[in-house]
Amino acid sequence: MSSLKERITAAAYKLFDENGIQHVTMDAIAVEAKTTKMGIYRHFDSRDALIQDWLTATIDRYRHALDEIERVHHDDPRAQLMALAEFISRGLRTISHRGCPFVNTIAEIEDRESPLRQQIEAHKTAQAGRVLQMCRKAHIPNPQLTTAEITFLFEGAQVSAQNGSIQHIERHIMTIMRKILER
Repeated sequence: MSSLKERITAAAYKLFDENGIQHVTMDAIAVEAKTTKMGIYRHFDSRDALIQDWLTATIDRYRHALDEIERVHHDDPRAQLMALAEFISRGLRTISHRGCPFVNTIAEIEDRESPLRQQIEAHKTAQAGRVLQMCRKAHIPNPQLTTAEITFLFEGAQVSAQNGSIQHIERHIMTIMRKILER
């Protein structure tokens, strides 16, 4: 049996993933975690603390996925890029109802100075930086432009998965990535 804090965390993560951060109340988290609001406040100072915890964990999942891709394909940056495309493709089904958790969260935060927004922007910048390094190691001509293409491919694929505008999106991501790398 999991601890109350683990149940609260799991409930909050699930609700934030499914509904965004603005539409999840402490009451909803309490119901999902089968506890009370006081039970939540014994472990978390505020709803914002839960949001921060969720965002950090979400960023960590993406960072760890990239770490693993680089570890598995240590000497092959082109394989790293293909594995990254596979990772994004596999994740589309789980985000198709809401889209990218980072893009959606930014859309819910009006304040450009918000620490949450800045954390997301830093994550997205770091992720693009890692793709740029893979492109450079793969000796791809104009690695900055290729990084932009790959970023647009992934971001656009996530939006298209969310709105259902493109069929067979996973296959298309892989085909487009192969074509980018074949140039």
